[in-house]
Amino acid sequence: MPRTTKIINLSLPLDLYEEIAKVAEEKGYSRSQILREALRAYLVSEKRWAQIRSWGRETAEKFNLKDEDDVDALLHEYRRESAS
Repeated sequence: MPRTTKIINLSLPLDLYEEIAKVAEEKGYSRSQILREALRAYLVSEKRWAQIRSWGRETAEKFNLKDEDDVDALLHEYRRESAS
């Protein structure tokens, strides 16, 4: 049966290693489980931020927004129209 995991070597600063070891012991997990969970959470976060940045670029193009001043002006215009 082929292996379904890949072994990697990882160097960590001692303080980070100790923190991971402490969390693993408290939760009753292995250090590998803690690192897998952390990497999954990081990848999910990065994917979500990529979606947010993409949405931001699309919105900026749609409304011809070039900087924060343009965003601020658009918000003020929207609020004025909503208040009317």
